[in-house]
Parts: sequence; structure tokens; C-alpha cells
Amino acid sequence: MAKLKLDLHPIFNQGKSISEELGHVINQAVEKKIKLVEIIPGKGSGQLRRKVMKFLDQPHIKSKYHRLEIDEKNHGRIFVHFKFN
Repeated sequence: MAKLKLDLHPIFNQGKSISEELGHVINQAVEKKIKLVEIIPGKGSGQLRRKVMKFLDQPHIKSKYHRLEIDEKNHGRIFVHFKFN
């Protein structure tokens, strides 16, 4: 199964870039019908993960994916699952 991966470590302190990159990877998954996107905000203080979750919870973004999953073994990874007919 093809998947996309977005590591946010290199841009963690650039607020606008994070939203742009998240939007880009979500749109790319929809356009290419990729069923899984792995987002890596890292563990840290949890601030970046909260920002990612807030972004993903926006109604216009939430309507694009099927479900979210936080890795049980590594809370610094978020999986976004898509469902295409």
C-alpha cells in the first residue's frame, strides 16, 4: 500500500509552513488516492501534535479523510486514513 509521510521536525517553529505542509499532504493524498498519510510531529511537549490535531479537526479538512489513528507505541506519529470508492 502506498503512503505519504510528512515529518514536521524540520519546520516545527514555522507556524504558517506547518499548516501549508499539512494541507499539501492531505490534498496530495486525495488527488492521488493514497490511503494512508503518516504525520510525524514528534513527542516533545505535545504542542506540535496538538496543532496538527487542531488542523485535522477543521470541518473542511475532516471531510477529506476517513479516520485518524495515533500510534500506540509511538505517540509522536499520527496516521490519517483515507477511504476511496
